Amino acid sequence: MAGAGVVECALCIGCTRWAYKRCTYIGAYDSESWPSLTSSDDFECVPRLCRLILAAYEDDISNPKYAPPGGYGVNPEWVVRRVDYDQTQGRCPPYLIYVDRDAREVVLAMRGLNLVRESDYKVLMDNRLGMQMFDGGYVHHGLLKAAVWVLERESDMLKSLWVGTGSCYKMVFAGHSLGSGVVALMGVVAVNHRNKLGGVPRELLKCYAMAPARCMSLNLAVKYADVIYSVVLQDDFLPRTPTPLEDIFRSIFCLPCLMFLVCLRDTFIPESGKLRDPRRLYAPGRIYHIVERKFCRCGRFPPEVRTAIPVEGRFEHIVLSCNATSDHGIVWIEREAQKAVERLKERAEGTTAPPIQKMERKQSMEKEHKDALERAVSLNVPHAVAPSESATEESHKTPPPEKQVEGASHGRSRSSGTNWDELVEKLFEKNASGNLVLKKDVGK
Repeated sequence: MAGAGVVECALCIGCTRWAYKRCTYIGAYDSESWPSLTSSDDFECVPRLCRLILAAYEDDISNPKYAPPGGYGVNPEWVVRRVDYDQTQGRCPPYLIYVDRDAREVVLAMRGLNLVRESDYKVLMDNRLGMQMFDGGYVHHGLLKAAVWVLERESDMLKSLWVGTGSCYKMVFAGHSLGSGVVALMGVVAVNHRNKLGGVPRELLKCYAMAPARCMSLNLAVKYADVIYSVVLQDDFLPRTPTPLEDIFRSIFCLPCLMFLVCLRDTFIPESGKLRDPRRLYAPGRIYHIVERKFCRCGRFPPEVRTAIPVEGRFEHIVLSCNATSDHGIVWIEREAQKAVERLKERAEGTTAPPIQKMERKQSMEKEHKDALERAVSLNVPHAVAPSESATEESHKTPPPEKQVEGASHGRSRSSGTNWDELVEKLFEKNASGNLVLKKDVGK
């Protein structure tokens, strides 16, 4: 009996310690070892892209309901196309195509999940663990189909816009929540099939995922960190929840219960087991973490932006916080990102940056990406490939404009193992009128 009492006491102490650590864990701990962002150059576009995504939420941009203070800053004359739910036919959330002549960007901005739209749930639930492989890794099947559908529909428009700007603008995909997963996979597909966009060089192809969904395996998340940038606000639940997306949003009204159960389950999974699970999905690319709250301190503080390409510890811990859902909102991300940009600019005032600074920053980011790839190989991450010197140089080298389109037909990655037509046929089928329709039992 005495032995049973000791065991019960030890068990109670252990459970109490676990509960204390989990309840006192805050989002800032995930990135406490990351370096702080010192220049606004890499992050300055985030508030502007958030406003474009907010514009995609509107039914009428001229009479906005969700406009942030100061308005969207969207020039209606630069909006090339707006696509609503009727036009997407349930394939993906609404989006808009915008040519920003001030920032020299061709932007496709996509909104997030609409809780009252059944079609959005169908995209989320079109997946099974380990169902879909692409480019040597696993991705979310429904989000991949949405990404391919959008590119198939809009590739000619995007190609003509980019070529019409002199082939010198950036091609930017930006999305929030559900849309973030779609645009992230659009970035992956576009890199492997650049001929669909007129041969856009890899360094001019960018993707910004606001409040990103976990949509690709770890090797892909690290591999495309030079193309995809994820923006996470403090305690946001979505980038931290490895539970399948369909389970998350099916349980949206009991999210605290789900998050607690996920915490309990992941406690007993070792870090090495998570890293070596090829089917486990992650938030994509380089991560910008906006930190604005501190432990046992009330209110929001001036935001700090930390950035890294993490391999281990990539937002693996659920934060049991009352702000876990509010930090997911695109409105809050836009506000705090704007404050962070203003702070970075204030720090830079009074100092004159040398002309070579941008080049040094670019070289440091390239080295950080290469180090992350090598780190993934050293940790035995499935399908991770170490970068070769020639491959690294080739992926970041800008070809002459006259050779960009010429080499576009060979622009797909060898590792993709498929051309565009094969990819579309694998995910869709065409009806008698030539329109893409869903293919049943794909991936079995």
